[in-house]
Amino acid sequence: MTRVLVLNGPNLNLLGTREPEIYGTTTLAEIEADLRRRSAELGVEVDCFQSNHEGSLIDRLHRRDFDWAIVNAGGLTHTSISLRDALKGIDRPFVEVHLSDPDQREPFRRINYLHDIATECIVGKGAAGYAMALELIAARTDDRGDR
Repeated sequence: MTRVLVLNGPNLNLLGTREPEIYGTTTLAEIEADLRRRSAELGVEVDCFQSNHEGSLIDRLHRRDFDWAIVNAGGLTHTSISLRDALKGIDRPFVEVHLSDPDQREPFRRINYLHDIATECIVGKGAAGYAMALELIAARTDDRGDR
């Protein structure tokens, strides 16, 4: 069974209340519950992890106890070379997800240290982007017979 780590960075624990006009009203707990339900249908296993601390996110990646990752690094997308290095160093494919489209926002959000090393990027689809990422992973692992 394909194991998927869903890694969420700083401030994503505030989803549902933080700037709902940008991020929507769905909470992180609701997103995670939806992913668990969908993963059962797709025959993949998900493990969700969120931290406001860069080192905790990196430590979680270093465990390498997953086959794929869905990564929403939040603001670290635009600032963290260390997170980029960890994602490259663990040699696991990942789908980058952003609830909004960073390219349509403030200019500093156009810097993205993860985009070029991600297998796929899903932006601007709101909470549905996570399920889209999970479905993409399931389809790719089916194609290769990894499950």
